[in-house]
Amino acid sequence: MVGEVLWSPPVDVRDRSRIGAYLDWLRTDRGLEFDDYAALWRWSVTDLDGFWRSIWDYFEVKAYAEPTATLADAGMPGARWFPGATLNYAEHVLRMPGLADDAPVVLGHSQTRAPVTLTAAELREQVRRVRAGLVRLGVGTGDRVAAYAPNVPETFVLMLATTSLGAIFSSCAPEFGTRSVLDRWRQIEPTVLVAVDGYRYGDKPVDRRAEVAAIRAALPSLGHTVVLPYLEPDAAPPDGTLGWADLAAGTDEPLTFAAVPFDHPLYVLYSSGTTGLPKPIVHGHGGILLEHLKMLALHHDLGPADRFFWFTTTGWMMWNFLVSGPAVGAAIVLFDGNPAVAAEPGRPARPDLGTLWRLAADTRTSYFGTSAPFLLACRKAELRPADLVDLSALRGVGSTGAPLPAEGFRWVYDAVGADLRLDSLSGGTDVCTGFVGGVPLLPVRAGEIACRCLGSRVEARSADGSPVIDQLGELVITAPMPSMPVGFWNDPDGVRYREAYFDVYPGVWRHGDWITISERGSCVITGRSDATLNRGGVRLGTAEFYSVVEGLPEVTDSVVVHLEDDEGGAGELLLFVVLGEGLEWDPALAARIARELRTGLSPRHVPDEIHQVGAVPRTLSGKKLEVPVKKILTGAPIDSAAATGALVNPESLVAFERFARQRGGAG
Repeated sequence: MVGEVLWSPPVDVRDRSRIGAYLDWLRTDRGLEFDDYAALWRWSVTDLDGFWRSIWDYFEVKAYAEPTATLADAGMPGARWFPGATLNYAEHVLRMPGLADDAPVVLGHSQTRAPVTLTAAELREQVRRVRAGLVRLGVGTGDRVAAYAPNVPETFVLMLATTSLGAIFSSCAPEFGTRSVLDRWRQIEPTVLVAVDGYRYGDKPVDRRAEVAAIRAALPSLGHTVVLPYLEPDAAPPDGTLGWADLAAGTDEPLTFAAVPFDHPLYVLYSSGTTGLPKPIVHGHGGILLEHLKMLALHHDLGPADRFFWFTTTGWMMWNFLVSGPAVGAAIVLFDGNPAVAAEPGRPARPDLGTLWRLAADTRTSYFGTSAPFLLACRKAELRPADLVDLSALRGVGSTGAPLPAEGFRWVYDAVGADLRLDSLSGGTDVCTGFVGGVPLLPVRAGEIACRCLGSRVEARSADGSPVIDQLGELVITAPMPSMPVGFWNDPDGVRYREAYFDVYPGVWRHGDWITISERGSCVITGRSDATLNRGGVRLGTAEFYSVVEGLPEVTDSVVVHLEDDEGGAGELLLFVVLGEGLEWDPALAARIARELRTGLSPRHVPDEIHQVGAVPRTLSGKKLEVPVKKILTGAPIDSAAATGALVNPESLVAFERFARQRGGAG
């Protein structure tokens, strides 16, 4: 039953939670008292100045120059937060409040090498060394440093070293093929590249030296390339490159931090490339710092003595969210490898969905985050993590990347732990956070997201643009958040930025999700309202598919859709291709398409099925009709799925209707 209460806050929750301590501080320091979360949320989204200044003060943000205001301009886009303030994100992460110098703060686990643990003192020392190394390479404020690297401690160190200088960080997971990487990095023109030579996925070695060479050759902006010998630790760096040891060599320079404006670029994340090249989304030092302090401490209840583990890669914004953990005093657990197998260096791999749960137990993780499809896969496999390992340290589980259905909630409480707080949350790369999620003050209900997060004025809009409650609507944000993008890279007039979020509702952020908000403030998200694909909890852009598939000489056109299953699992990825004149479909071509997608983009981009069609439906302006095709494949009649009068080739829809009938009309 959706809405069934599965967990309730303890009666003394205000005495034992960080949000309870914050409420006490608001009462004593600000003279503000709130009876419940709903009242606190309403204040946080109406008195933006008061709320966000309270976050600044409560977490004792260190500024080199104090702000002249909290919110100088509340218009969207273009809100001006904390004008005049200078600070540095990396400095706040490395403060690590409540952690002694000898306390472990980074626990790196990998299927490529033995575990690596860094104490607070060791992390600061490594950042100091790599920072000095970047200075030797000429990196300064505003320069871009790119990491083609996995979720390992060195990538975290590099990010902090880069941003301590006021330089700008950007990462791609090494599973990305060269095309995906270059579509991103050609836009920002990095001057330094740090890359691994390869990695192991399970026990399978994946050599990336050829990809690194191709990336180097295609980026004329690069002045230096540094190779981290991850797959072959004893290998010398290739000619014309440096080794990681050279970058991190011992020096006497102190660890200092560039004082940069609140909205100075911190790192560049990327949209999924649905309608062209991936959009380079620029996030700022101050906005990310405040948002992550709020979310990690007040919503996830993380602080000193906690260990925070989220399964992610460096190509997903959840990595950026995870590595802010030390800013609230939490140690972070990093994992690189295949979550569905057990593999240790030197030992054969075996299928094992318990791998991440074992790591959570071994590291005494307090809060474990993953994707909804992973939790559903564990449920389908009838896994019971609580019977496998000791999860007594685990207080919270996070789920994102896709909606988690009610049966997924119930599985967590039955098979993982009855006393956990399960947070289903949703947000995006665009804001590098969750704007709906959980909070210690509210119960957990099956199939529901507990709340709209503090400072996030989320609404559902009907087709006519009016706000609705208990009805499905477009997810919009009607007040600015500090972690909204500074802008897009190389978009000086903000045209692309406005088109991305503000073209439907002027002055209001349209996110592209369908959401229902209940009277009590809980939320249910039912999927994307645009054509973005979502597989394994990772958003995939259709434009990237087409650039590879239609690059093959045999293929003249294509359309790809993702069909979710009824349980909210991974569903099916279906690719339809149009072949050149006189060519016939054969299995060898299907295998070649799959191989090109795997090597050019990533394994997640490989479709479950590939079929030939006569034509791809297009509008009069030439746009592919991905969403109408998806509707037809899930049983909708042609007339209700598409406005056929606006199509160049309405007859092309018949093939998809026939395909749907053959499959029973369901995904």
